[in-house]
Amino acid sequence: MEIRRLIITGYVQGIGYRYSMVMAAQRLGVAGWVRNRRDGSVEAMIAGSAEQVAAIIGWARRGPAGAAVEHVAVELGSGSYTDFTQQPSV
Repeated sequence: MEIRRLIITGYVQGIGYRYSMVMAAQRLGVAGWVRNRRDGSVEAMIAGSAEQVAAIIGWARRGPAGAAVEHVAVELGSGSYTDFTQQPSV
């Protein structure tokens, strides 16, 4: 099990990025969460096999239609997750 924390920057709020990431994560079998941040970025904690994590990171770099992802920072994450949820903004 790999756990990674992502910070996604660019035009990623107000276009359904979080909802679309939940759908993509559920389709890929990834656990964790996603939320908006006050600075305009999106933060996600993702957990899964190496292949699942690589797949959702690849998705995060593209995002849904309407997104303009500039950068995805990837670092080690922590926690224990059983599903993928959308969290309140911080």
